[in-house]
Amino acid sequence: MDGSLGLITIFGSAFLIGFSGALMPGPMFALVLSGSSKSGFKAGPLTVLGHGILELALVIGLVLGLSSLLQNETVIKVIGIVGGGVLVYLGVDMIRSMRQAKIDLKKEGKDPGKRFILHGIITSLSNPYWIMWWATIGMALMLSASKYRLWGVVVFFIGHILADLVWYSSVSLAVDRGRKFLSQKAYQSIIAVCGVLLIGFGIYFVYGAL
Repeated sequence: MDGSLGLITIFGSAFLIGFSGALMPGPMFALVLSGSSKSGFKAGPLTVLGHGILELALVIGLVLGLSSLLQNETVIKVIGIVGGGVLVYLGVDMIRSMRQAKIDLKKEGKDPGKRFILHGIITSLSNPYWIMWWATIGMALMLSASKYRLWGVVVFFIGHILADLVWYSSVSLAVDRGRKFLSQKAYQSIIAVCGVLLIGFGIYFVYGAL
């Protein structure tokens, strides 16, 4: 009984802490917002899938002893500079394609799923604060969960990624349902704002690294 209660506590803690982090505006939020306005609801869950694939690989790496590397100052600086540059590129590309972007209420005919999954991976990997979170808070939570061995780590990861899935799916659903009410100008404005946000985050990450 104590073991079950402990696993429930781990799940609840992972979900609440993960949800509070997901609520903070960031690069992934900007991409989900932009993608949902163009391709509908699937943008959110698929972006989280890419994010989750990378986080699963990171959790496995932490279990195998990757934590010391993630706490290396040089590694964090390199991630900040390279990652920031990638975000600036994505933001500039988004703004450049803004005028050609048009609302299609039928959504895209071809499934762009791979693109969203890839963006989920890229935006996570390019964010040095995501790395720092896992090297500190994430690692501390995992150590606590590891008291229940593999099940503890599994339950922790499920709770954490579920928080992202719930939040970004909700964002996608809200944007998708509101697409029919968007004017062409409003749609292009959303893309422009998201592009500026990505550029801003990219510059901030590079500045922080330097």
